[in-house]
Amino acid sequence: MLETSEPYYLSLGEGRFKSTIQAQGAWNPNEQHMAPVTGLLTHLIETFQPKPQLRISRISFEILGLIPGGEFQVRLGILRPGRTIELVQAEMSVDGRACVIARAWRLEAADTSGISAINDEPMASHTKTNRDWDLGDWPGGYIHSIRARLLPDHEPGRGRAWLSTEHPLLGGVHVSDMARLLGLVDTSNGIATLVPAGPGSWAFPNVDLQIHLYREPTGEWLGLQNSVSFGTEGVGLTSSVLHDEVGPFGRAEQILTLRRIPPLN
Repeated sequence: MLETSEPYYLSLGEGRFKSTIQAQGAWNPNEQHMAPVTGLLTHLIETFQPKPQLRISRISFEILGLIPGGEFQVRLGILRPGRTIELVQAEMSVDGRACVIARAWRLEAADTSGISAINDEPMASHTKTNRDWDLGDWPGGYIHSIRARLLPDHEPGRGRAWLSTEHPLLGGVHVSDMARLLGLVDTSNGIATLVPAGPGSWAFPNVDLQIHLYREPTGEWLGLQNSVSFGTEGVGLTSSVLHDEVGPFGRAEQILTLRRIPPLN
């Protein structure tokens, strides 16, 4: 991808990075959106002491609090080494405070084409709709950095959308399709909300993101087929089937904390 647009992140060397306005969050103008954070940490885990026979099969993100915009540090390590199974961790911190902890299982790749079976239904291609979607109801640099197309039957609590971006994930660095596409997954919590977000309504930020992959994604467009559930005790869940232009490739889950936002005086 040619870098014709501002990247989400700049590398400062020695595990230090700086976010740009493109990574700005939707809930707070001084924080980063979790979506590009996901992409960056995925890239760093992919490229940390890689073994050609291993591939990421699951990556989890624990969001420990607000993720400030600006400079931050990422430290990587292997929690469970192995030739066929390995657990890798990336910790993102600002001024010594951990903001996000990511852990990824890397499993040995093998030819299982003879027993392959995918039960997730494919989504209609982004080329089958001309319904461009303006996510302008949500603020923040990240939201304005992405392109979105809605498919029919989109409704509160249940949505189908395709997302893409022209912004590189990391300035001057090639990243994989996986890192770029996983860097859009966290958007799923905002594509088919059950209630409008804002003063006098509700906030429903996620405190985690869990991604399970049964195939490596390719291409530039991410398809999200999601459903949103709100429980009766202040907790919600956004569940998503993930698609690329080939078909479904995995699933994502986000647990939500539901909080009333006071009306403006």
